Amino acid sequence: MRRRPSIGSLLTVACVLAACGADSGAGRATSARTVPAGSALPALARPPAKPGELVFHADASPATRGPIALDGRYLVRFEQTAPEDPRLDFSTQTPFTALLERRAGDPSGSVKLFGSAARSGRRELAIHGRYVLDVTFGDFPYAVRFTPRR
Repeated sequence: MRRRPSIGSLLTVACVLAACGADSGAGRATSARTVPAGSALPALARPPAKPGELVFHADASPATRGPIALDGRYLVRFEQTAPEDPRLDFSTQTPFTALLERRAGDPSGSVKLFGSAARSGRRELAIHGRYVLDVTFGDFPYAVRFTPRR
């Protein structure tokens, strides 16, 4: 005699299947290299922000943060990390690309911060106003830190 599955077992299977598809990444950038946020935090993001500093980090791009108010001269740094391959040569990867935009998605009046296929980078700039940080490309966990200069 053949037994029919119980309602409880059908609900369990449905829940498991729904959970598998819930984080499929559809509609957002994903990478086989994506790892949980806590384990992928770049060293640049670990120290607490000092007064006036701004620190942003994420596991992948694209990502938009802000608006942020900037007024003065800043040292802006980025760092990418590849937790599964600490010796990865980033020069062979997609360039890490970040902009400051007056409004999200509006490249007019934007300030290019980085467009570099490297593990890290830095630049100093004087900037005044409200901006959105738009990290357009980057396949790895990253951090961007704005440090005011005196």
